[in-house]
Amino acid sequence: MEFSKSREYNEEAEILKALGHPIRLKITAGLCSEECTVKKIWECLGLPQSTVSQHLALLKNKGVILGIREGTEVRYSVTNPLVKKIIAAFGQ
Repeated sequence: MEFSKSREYNEEAEILKALGHPIRLKITAGLCSEECTVKKIWECLGLPQSTVSQHLALLKNKGVILGIREGTEVRYSVTNPLVKKIIAAFGQ
């Protein structure tokens, strides 16, 4: 076995930490297949809006998801190819 001495894996570790909660993992998996608003996400998950918003904020800050404002709503999606690979490994 060989280990890389030069590669740090910092980006990967941060993404994995962000995905380390079942709700955030579920949100991210859903957003890989379809972009959604906060309202649609909390309705689908059956969770309070505040809970979903907190998880979305963390995912956005870690670069897992992207939020695009459209009028009064924000549409979230996964644009990071590394995140898409990680989610695909779970076999949605």
